[in-house]
Amino acid sequence: MSTDLKTLAEEANERLADASPVEVLSWARETFGDELVVTASMADGALPHLAAQAAPGVDVLFLDTGYHFAETIGTRDAVAATLPINLINALPKQTVAEQDAEYGEKLHDRDPNTCCALRKVEPLNRYLSGYKAWVTGIRREEAPTRANTPVVEYDEKRDMVKLNPIAPWTQADLDEYIADNGVLVNLLQYDGYPSIGCEPCTQRVAPGEDPRSGRWAGTGKVECGLHT
Repeated sequence: MSTDLKTLAEEANERLADASPVEVLSWARETFGDELVVTASMADGALPHLAAQAAPGVDVLFLDTGYHFAETIGTRDAVAATLPINLINALPKQTVAEQDAEYGEKLHDRDPNTCCALRKVEPLNRYLSGYKAWVTGIRREEAPTRANTPVVEYDEKRDMVKLNPIAPWTQADLDEYIADNGVLVNLLQYDGYPSIGCEPCTQRVAPGEDPRSGRWAGTGKVECGLHT
């Protein structure tokens, strides 16, 4: 454990608890420089848009699992083309075909935890190893597991500082920011997919249902392991 990073994160969280996302990201850029990376799922371009204001040219990491919707890949490409960011496409060690050959087809149906570990968690950890701080788009209202998310925290598992600059935002806050700033949005958001993951494990959600209920529906799984 890095005592210095842990102390830094705790002090920053106290100081920045009520700061705007751009203020949080500006502090992160000043503190970590090129050792800061932003992760983005490309459900929308809000987090890269915020990061581009505070840290032009910042590295933005996208986990390309090989199972994404075409709309998600399109959003990734459009965000990379229109914002001053450096997009990094993080790939698993195996292609889908290679994973199928070793584990059998549709591992995501039989053992979603292992599939997420291979195609999300391992690549994330591998790519994050070159940085000291990473930024997520987690919001507290998304799930009970995220309700107490701090704005800045120490990621003990990875010995990094983890920043969650839009943690306090409601869906209304996010929608307002997107509308006011012309932020790119994944088209699936308008087609019944308020929470977008890999295509085989994401279903449409009926109006009024929990926005994340379409993720790993029927399995009892609520997190892919990136934030646990």
